Amino acid sequence: MLSENDFKIVTEKMGREPNLVEQGCFLNLWSEHCSYRSSAPLLKTFTTTGERVIIGPGDDAAIVNFGNGWVLAIGMESHNHPSYVDPYNGAATGVGGIVRDIISMGARPIALMDPLYFGPLNSPKNLYLFEHIIEGIAGYGNCIGVPVVRGEAFFDEAYSGNPLVNVVAVGLAREEDIVTACAQKAGNKLILMGSTTGRDGLGGASFASRDLSEESEAQDRPSIQIGDPFTEKLAIEATLEAIRNGYVKACRDLGAAGLAGASSEMAAKGNLGMYIIADNVILREEGMVPYEILISESQERMLFEVEPHNVQAVLDIAQKYDLNASVIGELTEELTYTVEFKGDIVADIPIKLLTEGAPTFERPSRTPALREEGDKPEMPTDLKATVLKVLSSHNVASKKWIYRQYDHEVQLRTVMKPGDDSGILRIDGNEGIAMSCGCNPRHTLLDPYHGGKGTLIENAMNLAVKGSRGIAVVDCLNFGNPEKPDIYWQFKHAILGLGDGCRELSIPVVGGNVSLYNESEEFRTAIPPTPSIGVVGYISDVTIAPPGMFMNEGDTIILVGTTKDEMGGSEYYNLAGKKKNGKVPQVPENVSDIIDAVIRTVESGKVTASHDVSLGGLAAALCKMCVNMGASADLTSTGPEMRADDVLFSESYARAIITTPEPEAVEELLGNIPHTVIGTTGGSELKITGNGFSISVQPEEIKEAEESLTKLMME
Repeated sequence: MLSENDFKIVTEKMGREPNLVEQGCFLNLWSEHCSYRSSAPLLKTFTTTGERVIIGPGDDAAIVNFGNGWVLAIGMESHNHPSYVDPYNGAATGVGGIVRDIISMGARPIALMDPLYFGPLNSPKNLYLFEHIIEGIAGYGNCIGVPVVRGEAFFDEAYSGNPLVNVVAVGLAREEDIVTACAQKAGNKLILMGSTTGRDGLGGASFASRDLSEESEAQDRPSIQIGDPFTEKLAIEATLEAIRNGYVKACRDLGAAGLAGASSEMAAKGNLGMYIIADNVILREEGMVPYEILISESQERMLFEVEPHNVQAVLDIAQKYDLNASVIGELTEELTYTVEFKGDIVADIPIKLLTEGAPTFERPSRTPALREEGDKPEMPTDLKATVLKVLSSHNVASKKWIYRQYDHEVQLRTVMKPGDDSGILRIDGNEGIAMSCGCNPRHTLLDPYHGGKGTLIENAMNLAVKGSRGIAVVDCLNFGNPEKPDIYWQFKHAILGLGDGCRELSIPVVGGNVSLYNESEEFRTAIPPTPSIGVVGYISDVTIAPPGMFMNEGDTIILVGTTKDEMGGSEYYNLAGKKKNGKVPQVPENVSDIIDAVIRTVESGKVTASHDVSLGGLAAALCKMCVNMGASADLTSTGPEMRADDVLFSESYARAIITTPEPEAVEELLGNIPHTVIGTTGGSELKITGNGFSISVQPEEIKEAEESLTKLMME
């Protein structure tokens, strides 16, 4: 139950010891997952406002102005621990939960992204987790009709005992239809609609706030929710209809901490109290006690604040969609959270104590010893073989096996499909949004600040090469045990770096999630610091977004940005056994100018192909662009003082490859931004030359290397 210190605080504030039901409420609402106890002071350093931000952090999802009366609802969540214990249901309900966050704001979900992190697939357990997590995301997303348009799959042994399942959701609504989770008026009724309430997901919030152990799969299975996407689809339509008809004054989905969390937080946000009649909750199991009813995290449930005269209309909508619904309480003037069951008061808690009283703090942090960059690996004797080795690593290889399981064209908005730098959706006419997600955990492990900052830059460049400028960031901050000073130091500095990157590009952080205690007793290790993010950008004309592959014979290839000897955390160094060696990439001082120049150039319509340069470096980017044809690239001038492997595999930030039939015009648009003409498209192979080396790679060899993940999963 409650920790000794929390029990003492609650007892002192309430003037008596909390009973078991009350302790259950505090245990979940005061958990790290719900109350951000170790992170709240750090999250306050983010800039969360901007000219497009209508609703920032604190609600179920953020609301950002798109224009022309349209708004976007954006949210990001994790379902890490549940996905280790039960990969299919853990991943599926992660999708369901974030989608309900979107609909609770009055928005229709239109897109998903899924940054995922796994242990290497040479382990049967990791392979099982990978396969079933993907199956869970596909099974749920496809059934509810929301396309997965972008994602990431990153593999490292440190995730073996603790995979990460992060999901970004975006919704679309008219501004006048938006509702919030802020209760409006005492006397209004609370309607619980959707699935019945069972014992699945009991204590999910507190479960998400502790390390995983070897016994997790057995002892924690009751903490895993079971999803039903068909009920979720009905809940989407019923919720949006009730909101559109003006019946819903406030709305919240039931996620972490279940009914106790949704109802108490809704009331407290409106500076009101809540009276719950637990007997009125429709149950799927007999004999459930108030503790179970309140903290169950059964899926596909929505909570509405409704004026008394509109109650029957909402119940009729629920019946129309064959959903369960009942009046389970009402809002009160008295600032207490009161629960009645079988005629007895089983909980009576000061509501602000429950929702806002958890102590938050900056934990002690310890700066690690200065890291030495170490020796460089021996220069490869066969550079071509090394290029193909990097290209075939599961981090760099094509993720086609994953995204072909997703329906990415449902709703008919998808303009650019998974597999490119960004997913692009049409919103209004030719105006649209571009979406990117993920991070590079190896960079952040070696240098949390610059890795965190680079996370934003990398995603912003993914948008820029499609002509899109970032307008909002959501984050999922995945770290180990914050009670360990070295982990908290990583956490703190990654947040500071991410925040500085967002300020540098003027992109506000509008919401997100913190997932801590991602550690495995089995492997005696914490995950790498993984500040995964989702970035949404505005694009004025989706028809001008260039593809990520060479399209025309004879186009000029231009490398934008500067390549440096920054190999720390690179895929090449990892494969060479130098995982902790090398200098981590630093964000260029003029990064905002570089990104502006790329967007400006793409918007001119003179770019025929574009691709961000990141994981795997220049060599991987050039190979990935050779889908339709070959190219000749001379990298002599990109890094004249650097070794060949540094030039080929450096992962320096803020770089892109663009092609154009009008090089003079494009160079004029780029102005004084660093850029180099490196070659010409065409031919039947990729030829790469540089200082003292020359490589020729055949299309068949590129395809063979790129399909390593697909071949493994098809065996």
